[in-house]
Amino acid sequence: MHLPNPREAAEAFWVGWLDLLPTTSAALGDGEPHRVENQLCDLVAAVHPDLHFSLERGHRAIYALVVSGQEDPRLRPYTDAWIEAAPPEDMIWEYHDSVPPVPDPTEVTVNLAGHRLRLGDFRVVAQVDEAEGVVDVAVYHPELGELGEEARRAMTFLPLDVTLGERLAGERLGRVETAENEPSDTIDLLELRHLVRTLAGADEPPPPGE
Repeated sequence: MHLPNPREAAEAFWVGWLDLLPTTSAALGDGEPHRVENQLCDLVAAVHPDLHFSLERGHRAIYALVVSGQEDPRLRPYTDAWIEAAPPEDMIWEYHDSVPPVPDPTEVTVNLAGHRLRLGDFRVVAQVDEAEGVVDVAVYHPELGELGEEARRAMTFLPLDVTLGERLAGERLGRVETAENEPSDTIDLLELRHLVRTLAGADEPPPPGE
């Protein structure tokens, strides 16, 4: 399969995005994002067929467009070119080339398989591997054992991704395991964020709401 040049594909995407923007904004304003999903799927697939996208509530703007390669190194040239060619953010739209962290993951509740799991109830055992510069984690929630295998795996990784963001999680997490019983010496998700960002040398952002 012939793949386009990343820079040319990115530039073509943003031309198409601007053409579709009035329709997209109207669909979101009406609470009907499905009206533009097919067109957006085609635009993203034209950059690379393995990319994923989502329309999210923004952190700095009203809406966010996320195009992600899910940390696949094959796709990084395409997401890099895509974000480099992006228009300036404004009050309505912001753009992300990986899933960003939520401001406060402990306020998020996920409904899955008939269970409501508060991310604030998750606890993590974190062990820093100084030699590799990564953190090995075991994730615990009292209801994880009641989930099926696929849902349990999803709910092991989802709290980490929304806490750290997809890119930092991919770069700085080593082994990830599900803890069947509540371990000792656990930390919460915000403490994990601080630990990993400190290890990565990233600046700690102000607390949510400030």
